[in-house]
Amino acid sequence: MISEIHAHEDPILTREEAIEILNTPDDQLDTLIERAGILRKKYKGNRVSIHILTNVRSGNCTQDCAYCAQSCRSDADIDTYKWVDDDKLYNDNDFVNKYHLSRHCIGLSGMGFTDADIEQLAGRIRKMKETGTHLCCSIGFLTEKQARMLKDAGLDRINHNLNSSRNYYSHICTTHTFDQRVENIHMLQRLGFEICSGGIIGMGESKEDVVDMLLELKEINPEALPINFLLPIPGTPLGDQDISGLTYEYGMKVLCLARLLVPQSDIRCAAGREVYFKGHEKELLSVVDSIFASGYLTAGGQGINDTIQTITDAGFTYEIESA
Repeated sequence: MISEIHAHEDPILTREEAIEILNTPDDQLDTLIERAGILRKKYKGNRVSIHILTNVRSGNCTQDCAYCAQSCRSDADIDTYKWVDDDKLYNDNDFVNKYHLSRHCIGLSGMGFTDADIEQLAGRIRKMKETGTHLCCSIGFLTEKQARMLKDAGLDRINHNLNSSRNYYSHICTTHTFDQRVENIHMLQRLGFEICSGGIIGMGESKEDVVDMLLELKEINPEALPINFLLPIPGTPLGDQDISGLTYEYGMKVLCLARLLVPQSDIRCAAGREVYFKGHEKELLSVVDSIFASGYLTAGGQGINDTIQTITDAGFTYEIESA
């Protein structure tokens, strides 16, 4: 299969061919990485964008997502608050500018919000945009009115992950549907937002589910496509999930497939990068062009200086995203 992918062309893969990519023998992985790497270099050059994430509203979520420490099904020991301290939020924003990072990502737990909540958030966005920071907001389901309020405040990108396939979605969440997520994304696209949308690997889904999720993402064509690798959190329904299948080799096959299917998106290796790809940073960054530093909502991560060192040691450069 790999040998049939023309090196400098964007491949057009069928579902069956995509599944075959995930079944690539491990001894052919280097060839697959090389093919994906050609597309990465074609569209992203040698650049790696670094993002940091601030948890603006934590816990007390009405959604029942099985992987999440903040969901209504979780007994995980986390901090809960309606709004993060403003000093923390704005210091994080200054941190992004100090280190010339690509984007400040802000996450809010919850499925729906009042207009008053959104107006408070819009005020904080206006203040952060005064410094020219690129912002992405991860925020449940918005009404069109609320989305316009954030757009008017200067927000340019919204994260809304598909998380898994349409077929598997009910196994991880029952408080809303997969199609509701897709419809929300299309509404945001119609209003002119850039979209960040990806998924989580290792929740018990099949390879076919991974392919189906990525094919849905190909149709959405998000500006950024984050792939998270499950970090089981004690107190969540997936706290004891078997992650023995989350090998470096399988993770790289998923990331290569994401690059082959959606080659122009920023392919981000998000949660799990420091665990599942440790010691393989050069291979990883030859396929992905985007990573987080300093943690993931309720999970820790690699600090900024170590992240920068990881990038430069692998022979890549980190640069701020183009305006």
